[in-house]
Formats: sequence, C-alpha cells, structure tokens
Amino acid sequence: MPTVPPGGTVFVSVRLGLAILSGFPVVMADRFVYILALAAVRLVRLLPLNACFGLGRAVGAFLWLILPGYRRLARENLRIAFEGEMEPEQIRKLVFQHFTTLGANALSAIKIPSMSQEEIERVATIENLGLLQKNIAASRPVVIAINHIGNWELYAQLVFKMPGVKFGTVYQALHNKFIDDLVNEDRRRLGVQTFDRKKGFQSAIAMMREPGILGVLVDQHSGDGGVWMPFFGRLCSTSPLAATLALRTNAAVIPVAIYTSGFAKWRVVVGKEIRWREDRPDQLTLDINKALEDQIRESPADWFWVHNRWKIPRPFLVNRAKRGIYISPRATPPAAFRIVVRSPNWLGDAIMSVPATRAFKLGRPDARLSVLAPEKLVGFWRFVSDVDEVIGIDPGESVFSVAQKIHDRFDAAVLFPNSLRSALEVRIARIRRRVGYGGHWRRLLLDHVIPPLAKKQGAPPHQTLVYWRIAQCCGATEMPGAKTLWKPNRRERVIGICPGAEYGPAKRWPAYKFAKLVDEVGSHIDCQWVVLGTKADKNLAAEIARGNSKVTDLTGKTSLDELMELLSRITGLVTNDTGTMHLADYIGTPLVAIFGSTEPELTGPLGPRSTVIRQKAECSPCFLRECPIDFRCMLDIPMERVVEATIKLLK
Repeated sequence: MPTVPPGGTVFVSVRLGLAILSGFPVVMADRFVYILALAAVRLVRLLPLNACFGLGRAVGAFLWLILPGYRRLARENLRIAFEGEMEPEQIRKLVFQHFTTLGANALSAIKIPSMSQEEIERVATIENLGLLQKNIAASRPVVIAINHIGNWELYAQLVFKMPGVKFGTVYQALHNKFIDDLVNEDRRRLGVQTFDRKKGFQSAIAMMREPGILGVLVDQHSGDGGVWMPFFGRLCSTSPLAATLALRTNAAVIPVAIYTSGFAKWRVVVGKEIRWREDRPDQLTLDINKALEDQIRESPADWFWVHNRWKIPRPFLVNRAKRGIYISPRATPPAAFRIVVRSPNWLGDAIMSVPATRAFKLGRPDARLSVLAPEKLVGFWRFVSDVDEVIGIDPGESVFSVAQKIHDRFDAAVLFPNSLRSALEVRIARIRRRVGYGGHWRRLLLDHVIPPLAKKQGAPPHQTLVYWRIAQCCGATEMPGAKTLWKPNRRERVIGICPGAEYGPAKRWPAYKFAKLVDEVGSHIDCQWVVLGTKADKNLAAEIARGNSKVTDLTGKTSLDELMELLSRITGLVTNDTGTMHLADYIGTPLVAIFGSTEPELTGPLGPRSTVIRQKAECSPCFLRECPIDFRCMLDIPMERVVEATIKLLK
C-alpha cells in the first residue's frame, strides 16, 4: 500500500531498488534510487498525457501478468467486498481492469504536476465544490476524507479552485529522505502543506483553525492503532484520525473521490457532509467507512485493491485491540471471521485443548469456529459449547482430501497437533493465517510460529497450558471456565471402572486389583459397578466381574455420545490415565485417577472433583508402553488409599 499521501505510489520501484542495493551503504543506496526515480519522473513528463495513460494501461496489464500474488490479493479483496453481488468471472475481469486502470492513473499522476491549470481543466472536472466553499465562508475548517480512488494527484487541484484558502495533507514519510522530498516537492510548490504524522498534528490543527482544509487518508489498514469496525460488512482496522481531528477543531467532514471517467479523463467529486455528534466519535469513523464504500461502488476498478485492507493481524483475536471494536447496534452483524481448529488426534488431548479452542470463539465478536477432527472424536466436539461446526477426517483419508474439505473456507487455522501432516493440510488448503508450534520440519508451512513455553525448574507445564499458550499468542486473555455437565441419578449409587489404556499396559492398574477394589468397597457400601472401555478391554472386564451380579460389563457397547451421557449420570469413576478419565473430568464427574508410568502434572485431571493416586517410584514417570522391570509404580499403590478415595465418591 502507499505509505505517502496521494501520488506516492509512483515510486513503487523504491523498495525493489533498496533490496538490490542492500549491500551498499544506506546513504549511497538512497541516492542511487533517488536518481533512478528522478530520471523516471522526467522521462514520463516528456510524454503527452494521453501517451502516459495508454502506456500506464499496458504497464498495468504486464504487472497483472507477472504478479500472481497481487492478482490473488485483489481477487480476494473483491470477493470480500462483493460476495453475493458479483460472480467469480465478474471478479476476475474486474481484477484485470483494476490493474490497467491503476497503471494508467499512476503514470498520469506523475505527469499531472507538470501541466498547466488550463490543460488540467480540459481533462478533469470538479463537482459540488460549493460544499467546501460554504463551510470556509462560515469560518468552519474542513476535513476532507480522501482515498486511493482514481488519479489521486488531482486532489491538489482543489487549491486552484479556492484561492486564499490554506490546504494541507497528512502523510507518512518514506525512509528514503531524497525520495520523500521528491514526492512532496510538487505539492508544496502548488501550495499544499504536508504534515508528517510521526511529528504530531499540532501544526495541522493550527492550519485548520485559520480556517483551512486538511486531507486525511481514510482507506488504509491501520494496524494496532486503528478501531476495529465493519467495512463492506467485515471487521478491519480503521484509522480514527479524520474523526479525531474533526472533533478537536469542530470541522466539517466531507468525503472526496476522484473517478476515471474516460481515456485520460477524471471527475473530482465532493460528497455530502457527514454529520457527527461529539459523544459518538467511533460512529463518525464508521460513517466515513460507509461513505468510502459508496465511493468504491461508484467505480470499483478505480480503488486500490492491491492493498491488504482486511489484513489479518497478529494476534488475530482482536477483543483486546488497543482502540477496541465498534459495531453499530442498529447495523447488520459483521461477516464471520472463519477459524478452523485442528483437533489433537487422541481423546484425552482433545479434551485438554477445549479451553483453548473455546477461547478462539470468544476472542472476537465476528468469530465462527469450526473444528477439524478425526471421525472418532466428532461426537465429542459436537458437545463442546461455542463450536459452530465439526468437520470429520475419515480413517485413512489423504492429506489432499482433507485440504479439499477446508479449501478457501477459512481465514485462520490453528494447529494443536505438532505433526507435519496437519501443517500440510492447511497449507494446501491456502488458509492465509496458519498458527502452531514449530518443529517436525513444518516451520516454513506456518506463518505464525508459537514460541514454546519457557523452561522452568520443576515439573513441565500441564498439557492444557501448552494448548492455551497457542490461544494466548493469538490474543486470548482469559481461559474460559469449565461448564459442569454432571447430573447424577441421586436414587442410585453407580461407580464406573475404566481398567484399560490404549497407550499400553504400563498405564494399567491390574484387573485383579480392580476386582479386589469392588469387593472391599462392597463390604462397606452397597453400590453398582459398570466397566467401561473398548472391545479390547473385554478380558479385563471379565476378570473384574467374575460372576459378580453387582458388576455390569459395558466394554465395547457404548458410542462416544453414549459414554458421555453415562458419565454425566453415574456417581463416580475409578480409572487409569485414559481418554475416558479426561472425558469424565471435562463433564465434571467425580473420579479417582490412578497414575503409574505417566505424569499427572502434565496430563492429569484438573477438575475440583478429581483425585489422583500414585506411588512414586525412582523410575517414574518413564512414559513407556510396557514396564521393562517390576512394574512397581502400579503394584505398590496401597489398596486402602484407592478404597478410601472410592468410598468418598459414594458419600
């Protein structure tokens, strides 16, 4: 985008020149680029205006051909602005027309300052100038909301139509001082005062109070310094400068645009004054946005579509934006900012990622949250509040098939798995903002790499905090609280047992220990037991039940949805470190979790009704699937501790 007031885009080659000369001393490189730019300006000004316009069209067509990145950006911006109004083919044609129009106006803007006033009046007309004159006659300053529509160098021609009136414009100085002086030389010669925004606005305010007219660009992305508000129905960062200066000086706010009306012909159109109230500054900025929308619709090919107006910020959750968010209470809600979260592949990990996942929905008012998850976890994610959509990944589905499901559907993708595959999925899908931890050869596939948590003495952070770190770096400020789903049947005492562990036998308390637990608890309190798990846990369930009528084997008989319903109704659960443990903890079911080879500080339950029992051995946690020695971390757990904790569940 242009970093200077109208006319500055003629020196797009500056950045390229600086890149080529990056090895030169800075001053030498700046002077060399200045000489090139000055030569280009003088060469263009030797041509007739019609030749500049025609040559500019050709240059624009050539740039359209060789700059696919900017071509895509213009197409995406037009899709955002006119979605539902234009067909894809119309947008493609408009992109080409925009490039040729932009090239024509850029070269013409170089030529215009060298022309006489009479010559300019033959190619440009000014409409509704009286709206400016009326306010100045009433001793009221004017802020003209200017933009990058058409041949913007013609804004300076307003000076000739209002002799004796002070004119100025706010601009952002270029790093190359020589080029910066070259850009502003013609305007200052014409009587336009230029105010570098980095030096403050006191001089601009003093000029306005004479009274004068100040041009302020209103169509650029404003980064961290802007107010987030709708533009063409989608939130973007908008500069409040025009509104701030108007309120400070009691100025009239009048939008002005320049339209290309023919071959080397233009119309400078002064729009209707935008009324404002002192107690509603953000509404004035929003009304300026609305006026800009109307101007763009008047001549879509003229606006600067190769500027990333809807740039996705970093962090992209904007609820904590410095200047806040403003959406008119009477307006249609803004279009959705579409976020897809790639779920972890294991149930336990998925559950631990829920607080971070929900934070993405709560982090901005326009968020629409989708979760991309293995098919086996789809049922769980459908129960999670704040998730709008769940997209399943079938077993064995290829990376390209998954990418096709999410292709061009999302603005941001958040990756909880650290795998190369998950990064490939969202990269192939061409999602603009891709967020996750680095590693596994995928850093180059992400455009926002999350720095890992700082290593501290003691235990590493819980996995929930590892996922939360991603949300935090994207702008989340407060971890959403858990919602208890546990509503037990008070007329029955039912304890669930989960004796399996898909990871391996090193995480399993022996089945005969569970059987003894059933007997000892039953000798104190009358209750029912249900054994939960997959078909692979059938033998474990049979050993625990041993014909005991108080024990019901449900292994392999419950879907994920049915398991969640059951966990919400039973009295409590005794379990190994499993996905079912995390599921019960998420639901709020009271539980006793038995740990051996793994570390509860990393993956243990966090709920207030959860109790962890472990017998620390010198070799634990080892994180092995099978114990290579004597399995002491599990076998040495005192039965009386588990019995006592289980009886507490029943009471």
